[in-house]
Amino acid sequence: MAVPFKYTRAVVCGVPSSLPKNALRLEDPGEPIDLEKARQQHSDYVKTLEKLNLKLTHIEPDEELPDCVFVEDTAVCVGNKALIANLGHENRRAEAKRMKSALIDLGFDVTCMENPACLDGGDVLFTGREFFVGLTTRTNKEGMEALAAAFPAFPVSGIKVEKHLHLKSMMSMAGDDLIVVGSSSMASNSFKEIESKAKYKYRKLVVPEDVAANCLYLNGTLVHPSAKEIPESISVLQGLPGEKIEAENSELHKADGCLTCCSILLQ
Repeated sequence: MAVPFKYTRAVVCGVPSSLPKNALRLEDPGEPIDLEKARQQHSDYVKTLEKLNLKLTHIEPDEELPDCVFVEDTAVCVGNKALIANLGHENRRAEAKRMKSALIDLGFDVTCMENPACLDGGDVLFTGREFFVGLTTRTNKEGMEALAAAFPAFPVSGIKVEKHLHLKSMMSMAGDDLIVVGSSSMASNSFKEIESKAKYKYRKLVVPEDVAANCLYLNGTLVHPSAKEIPESISVLQGLPGEKIEAENSELHKADGCLTCCSILLQ
């Protein structure tokens, strides 16, 4: 098995023009998405992945799939295995078909999830040792069981998620065995359940803002939201040891998109 959080490749997809008007949202963000700004932020994100020595596979944006930039939801990949998700919102399921083709082309051993199982990759927190799966409006118990069947070497635990779209909307890996967690009551409740079900011990880092708790940890570097987006949390993240890079994500966040949403990292 490859070393956790060491990656050589990533799959990304551009931002379609249809995203500002038609992206699925939990609620109205209150202000429109600036398409050109979203594309610039995404371009900078892609450059960051390249800076971290990842070879990128680019999927072209599809105007019929306004959420297609959020590739994380379409598959779960560990080592050379990939589980193609049956996304929780029916309007997004064609995105997974595109990801299946891309991963097959990259030589992955692909398994496909089928009804009634539903799962979004944003609900899957992989610690390198086990999976925690958010049980949300997009991911059900059958989806969790399908993940467990696809990756039998790892324990899998279901975690209740309240009000957030995904589990990783409020927590993510920020280091080896380190989970960064938002300070809201929803995040705290979900993490307490993780602690009660975890088969291994993890360190916990609490940040004041839930949005600050979605980070990318890869190849020894923590990629986190920009200081202007997380003014109350930036000092906490900057206090961590190791390399850190800020990545602005204000526009895609208006469509419930986080930093982890915009790539699938591959070993």
